[in-house]
Amino acid sequence: MAIVEVKVPQLSESVAEATLLQWKKKAGEAVAVDEILIEIETDKVVLEVPAPSAGVITEIVVADGGTVVSDQVIAKIDTEAAAGAVAAPAPAAAAAAPVPAVAAVAAPAATGGSKSDVAMPAAAKLMADNGLAAGSVAGSGKDGRVTKGDVLAAVAGGAKPAAVAAPVGAPVNAAVAKPLPAVAAPVAQNLGDRPEQRVPMSRLRARIAERLVQSQSTNAILTTFNEVNMAPVMEMRKKFQEKFEKEHGVKLGFMSFFVKAAVHALKKYPILNASVDGNDIVYHGYFDIGIAVGSPRGLVVPIIRNADQLTFAEIEKTIATFGQKAKDGKLGLEELTGGTFSISNGGTFGSMLSTPIINPPQSAILGVHATKDRAVVENGQIVVRPMNYLAMSYDHRIIDGREAVLGLVAMKEALEDPARLLFDI
Repeated sequence: MAIVEVKVPQLSESVAEATLLQWKKKAGEAVAVDEILIEIETDKVVLEVPAPSAGVITEIVVADGGTVVSDQVIAKIDTEAAAGAVAAPAPAAAAAAPVPAVAAVAAPAATGGSKSDVAMPAAAKLMADNGLAAGSVAGSGKDGRVTKGDVLAAVAGGAKPAAVAAPVGAPVNAAVAKPLPAVAAPVAQNLGDRPEQRVPMSRLRARIAERLVQSQSTNAILTTFNEVNMAPVMEMRKKFQEKFEKEHGVKLGFMSFFVKAAVHALKKYPILNASVDGNDIVYHGYFDIGIAVGSPRGLVVPIIRNADQLTFAEIEKTIATFGQKAKDGKLGLEELTGGTFSISNGGTFGSMLSTPIINPPQSAILGVHATKDRAVVENGQIVVRPMNYLAMSYDHRIIDGREAVLGLVAMKEALEDPARLLFDI
C-alpha cells in the first residue's frame, strides 16, 4: 500500500485559515490524477484541490465544513490500489469471479482521467440551486469543465431537476427540497405557509461583513457628490468602438475612462491615493485600482496594478479577465490583495446614487452610477444630456473636504473633456 496525502494548498500570509466546502468523492471511491476533490473557501477566493495521484481514497481526514490551515492533511489516497486493479486484469476463465470492491471503483479512474463534466464553483452552485445532477450539463470550459454559462444555457433550454428516489414509506409524489449551497446543513423550520431556513454565512460573506463594519467604525467616512455630462465620452466611444475592438479584440467600455479619470485625479491630489497606518500617512507612489465585481459568492475587488502605465485596451482586457474569473470563481489571492483606490460601479445594476464604503486600508472610493438622460441647464437653456452622478467617499481623518471635492472635480473635468486624459492636463 502506497499512501499519498492530500493537503491544503499554501495560503497567503493574510489568510490564516479556510473552510472545506463539499467533498466530490467519498472514502473507497477511485480518483484520477488532477481530478478536483474539493473546493476550499478562504475569505477571498475559492481554491480547488486536485488529486495529487490516481488511486482510491482511503480516508477523509477533515469532513465538509471543517476549518483548515496551510499544508494540513485533509485526505489520503492509496495509489497502488488503483494501479493494481488496472494493471492485472482478470483472465478470461475467471471473468465470472466476483470483483474486489477496490477494483470495482478504481476502474473508472483508470479509463477516464479527464476533467470533463467537472463543474466550476459558480456552476456547481447554480446546478445545486436548480436541482441539476452532476454530469447532467455538458461543459464547454477548459478540459470540458462546466461553466456558469453552460448551466444557464441548460436551464434556459428546459433542463429538468434530477429525480430523487423517495425514501421508503414516503409518498411517491412527495416534494423534493432543492439543495442549498451551504457548507453546513441549513436549519429548516416548518411554519406552514411561512417556512424559514437558517443558512450559515460563507467565509467570504462573513469577511465582507467584518470589513464593512471595520471600515465604518475606524474611518471618518464622508461622501462628496458631483454630476458628469457623459456625452463627450459616449461620442468618443461611438466614434472609435469598431476600430478599437478590431484592433485590440476587446470592446471599449466606460470603465477604462473612469479608471483613467481616477488616476488623473489621484496624481493631482496624492492624499486620495494614501492610506493610514497607525499615526502615519502612507503615500503610495503607484496606482493600484480596485474594481468592485459581483460574483456568485459575493463582492470581490480585484486589483488593476500600475493602472497609470496601462493603455485603454490593457485596462479593458484586465477588467474583462477579472469579470470572467469572478464568474468562474477563479480569482487568485494575488489578484485580490492590495490596492490604493477603488471604483464601485453600481450603475451596472441601475443604481442612480449611493454612498460607497471605503475598502480598508484605502482612504477613498469612487462610486459610479447609471447614465440617464436628464434635463440640465446650459447657458440659461434647459437641455437634455446623458448625466451620471459620481460619489466619492473619503476618510476625513486624513483627507480634507478641499482635496476630496477638487479630486472629484478633476475626475468630472477629465470625463467631460477626455482629451485631458491624453495630455495629462
